[in-house]
Amino acid sequence: MESVRDVLFSDLRDPGTILGGLIRHDGITNSVFHTIVAIAIGRDYIDRELDFMMQNGDGDTVPRNEDNLVPGHYLIVSDEPAVASTRKFFTRGLSASTGTRLQSFRDEVRARDQRCVITKLPCATGPQFDFWVGFEAAHIVPIAYAQVWHDRKFSSHVTIPPPPQHDSINSVQNGLLMQSSIHQLFDAYSFSILPEANYKIVAFKGDHHGVSGTYLDRQLLDDVRCPPDAFFRWHFEQAVLCNVRGVGEPLPEFDFPPGSDMMGELSKEPKAAERLEFEFFTRLGASIPLEDASDQAD
Repeated sequence: MESVRDVLFSDLRDPGTILGGLIRHDGITNSVFHTIVAIAIGRDYIDRELDFMMQNGDGDTVPRNEDNLVPGHYLIVSDEPAVASTRKFFTRGLSASTGTRLQSFRDEVRARDQRCVITKLPCATGPQFDFWVGFEAAHIVPIAYAQVWHDRKFSSHVTIPPPPQHDSINSVQNGLLMQSSIHQLFDAYSFSILPEANYKIVAFKGDHHGVSGTYLDRQLLDDVRCPPDAFFRWHFEQAVLCNVRGVGEPLPEFDFPPGSDMMGELSKEPKAAERLEFEFFTRLGASIPLEDASDQAD
């Protein structure tokens, strides 16, 4: 992906070392860019002033405003040297589609949203005929992450609270209804949602659906069962770590037709062990309530 990036950034002290980069899409303003860079270099960005500035190729300071980002090589101006974040990136597994707890999750997400919250396309046959083909309930924080989080295996910059009432990762507040193709892109971190930018949708790879620069469904945001900001932040941070930091993460395979050697293909991926672990947790962890996993970890 390095060859198609039209925005790069480095530390002012060492401009030749590229700390990260991205493909500029609609909706990526100077303000959004500052947030993305902060995540990529491990700096705080929530509800506080940033401890660095950005310069463009002409040496001019880039304000943290709503002007559209211009392609180029940017330099980070900071008291401390800027380095790439070492925070953990979590490879996502395939979305699980089985389990009784997932059925209630799916039904509650469908009943609340009734349309793709990203493209805003309604599922006209869903509420009337209970026919939801082409629409899927997507997890924001994946099932596998809930397991490793409660096993205290990893830590994240953003604290992820348990879903409401300590129910499970399959709470409706960890779900979004999406068209099937949009769901796959969301799971692959091709785009994400930034709550600090009024829940703007930001694309990191191709945007053939034209959603970058639009905003999350207002109907969902006004619902008391809307997901908490911490879930959106977690996914957005993961999207930055996947696509922006350094040269980016390798692209995983998600399409395994019936009869194909899924395990064999996964074992050849660059992060095979982690991907296999997450696929395992995603399937077997689908029915694990968070409080049970937490008790086991303590």
